[in-house]
Amino acid sequence: MSDKFETGQILEGKVTGIQPYGAFVALDEEIQGLVHISEVTHGYVKDINDHLTTGDEVKVKVLNVDEDNNKFSLSIRATEEPPKNRPKPQKNQAPKQQENDNAGFNTLKDKLEEWIEQSEGSYNKK
Repeated sequence: MSDKFETGQILEGKVTGIQPYGAFVALDEEIQGLVHISEVTHGYVKDINDHLTTGDEVKVKVLNVDEDNNKFSLSIRATEEPPKNRPKPQKNQAPKQQENDNAGFNTLKDKLEEWIEQSEGSYNKK
């Protein structure tokens, strides 16, 4: 029965049903498989209905064939290029200094000078 479909194959299918946990995709008139919600797209999918609707034509990759139970695990995201991530900053990179002095907190150096002046002033008053 599953002689037509093997693990790793990329096929065209049609979404026949949607559940909160995934979508059922017909591979032909007799066989359908499940695209688990985690295999719909790259990244987190909160609501599968935001990505698929019944009747959609989709490209899927066969992840697993369970011939004993006649179950096919499918993936849509395995047929797509992963999104390009922005490069992460190097751990040794120094953080950028703020250009505007009024934009954030005073630096410790500035506060230290202010505290020294205050303490000298109060010391001299005694």
